[in-house]
Amino acid sequence: MSSRVFVLAQFKPKPGKEAELFEVLKALEPDALREQGCMQYILTRQIDHPSATRNEYPIVFNEIWTDGESWAAHGRRQQIQHFFNSQVVAEDGIVADAIVTAYSDEGYNYDAPVFE
Repeated sequence: MSSRVFVLAQFKPKPGKEAELFEVLKALEPDALREQGCMQYILTRQIDHPSATRNEYPIVFNEIWTDGESWAAHGRRQQIQHFFNSQVVAEDGIVADAIVTAYSDEGYNYDAPVFE
């Protein structure tokens, strides 16, 4: 059974703040990559492509954590708390909205017994 947690942290910048927000978030990468349990922590930005649609959240962290506790510990770090408080929650922050979603790679009833 896998305990990995896959996270998409999507950010919608305030008007005219997309490039600035990308740089602020990019500064979080090096420390996160050194955290225990961090397998992947990559900041990406939305691009135009004929096979994709665009949405209002053009900046996304693609994260993989070994388990839920490692991801929770990341969220408790001072650097992450400061970012959310100063850029997402604060009125003068550069983030209009954020969506953080966690996923599992296990199917439904992964460990269910098989009866013949």
